[in-house]
Parts: sequence; C-alpha cells; structure tokens
Amino acid sequence: MEPQLSHQVADSVATVVIRHPAKRNAMTTAMWRALPPLLDALARDPRVRVLVLTGEGDTFCAGADIATLQGAPEEAPALAVAAEEALAAFPKPTVAAVRGHCVGGGAQLAAACDLRLAEEGALFGVTPAKLGVVYPASSTRRLVSLIGPAATKYLLFTAELIDADRALNAGLVDEVLPAGELDKRVAELTRILMSRSQLTQAAAKEFADGRTDRDAYWTAQARGSGDVAEGVAAFLERRQPRFTWSLSTSG
Repeated sequence: MEPQLSHQVADSVATVVIRHPAKRNAMTTAMWRALPPLLDALARDPRVRVLVLTGEGDTFCAGADIATLQGAPEEAPALAVAAEEALAAFPKPTVAAVRGHCVGGGAQLAAACDLRLAEEGALFGVTPAKLGVVYPASSTRRLVSLIGPAATKYLLFTAELIDADRALNAGLVDEVLPAGELDKRVAELTRILMSRSQLTQAAAKEFADGRTDRDAYWTAQARGSGDVAEGVAAFLERRQPRFTWSLSTSG
C-alpha cells in the first residue's frame, strides 16, 4: 500500500487515517503536505461535527519517514509544524485515537488534537534528541501547555518512550482504554460531543487556545443563536436539546 492519508465522513464524524504500515505509519513528506488541505476541506464540510485522527492497524504514527527527508532534511520541521498548526486550528472538536507507537511527529499531531484517547500498550515519545534536531518552538510551547515544563523537558531531553499510564498521569492523554475497547469509547465520545452545543465548543476552543480578541464576537453569537433558550428549555423538560447554531451558519 502506498503511504497516504485516507478519510471518510460518516454520521457527522470525519475519520482521518494515517496509512504507511510498512514503516509503522511514519509520515512522508507527501503526507505532511497533504494534511493541511485535507483538514481545510473537512472544516468547510457542513456534515462534519467531529474529527478523529488515528493510524492504520495497531500503530498511530512512528513519526517522520526519515528516508523521504534525506534530500531536504531542513524541510521536515516546517512541514510538520504546518500540519500540526492546521490540526490545532481545526474549528471543530478533534480526537486522537492512539494505539501502539505515537512518537516524534506522531506525538506532535496527537498533541495538536483537542482530546487524546489511548489503548493500553500505547507508547509515547518526542525523539528529536536522537537525531540532533531542534524541536520547533511552537511545538515545544504546545507540549508545555499540555503537560508542563518538567514533563516536556523529560521527553525532549531523554527521547525515551513512556507508556500509556505515565502519559495519562502527565496529562498527555485523557483516557486509557483496555485492549479492544478504544473504538467503542471513541464512538461513544463522538456521540457525546455531537449532542452538545457547537457554539459552546467553538468558543471554548478559541478561548482555551489563548485567543483574546473574540470575546465580543462570541457574546453576539450567543445572543443571536437561541441555543441558551433551547438548552434551558430542554433541561426543564428533561429532554435532549436541539441546538441549531453551527459554524456553517454563523456568518
């Protein structure tokens, strides 16, 4: 199978799969380049409410395919950062579903997702120190915001792999699932996310990511959406709310 990113949209969930089984789903230069436009298209798709990123088979992503970078090694960090930033900027909730190795560029992509679920046996590592590569400043800051400076330094200084339980304790993952339970939990979580207010989620994502210039915008969106009235009515009537605000209709 040729290395590629595949995707499908079903029941309002876009699933992007990293496929390069011959090299534990390592990202080639072509795959790094393909991710931002793919994410842009999915962000504009009104069918998509949640995005799930995962790897083919029993591995999430073992990082960059070093063999494809030999011609222009200086290009690799910029490509990875562009893909990471496109994923972090995706306007709808994103979930990384991790099995096996989540290393280097794979960990970079997982950290850019909003939520991370891992199966027991998953291994995480940030390994540029093995290659003499300077880890990008933006990626380092994202990792620090996620797990703190001490844990970030441990991963970057040692380039050692940590197991799923240690990743959970560090805050690198949100949940660890028993073998065979990851897909079920991802499906359950995406159903929960889709039942909630897109307005709340979109505003919370921007605020949590540090944006400070859109307070008035989100206040106006909330005022005109009708979602609060619907949420209160649904609570009092003991039914599921039918929120109507969406990114595609927000103007």
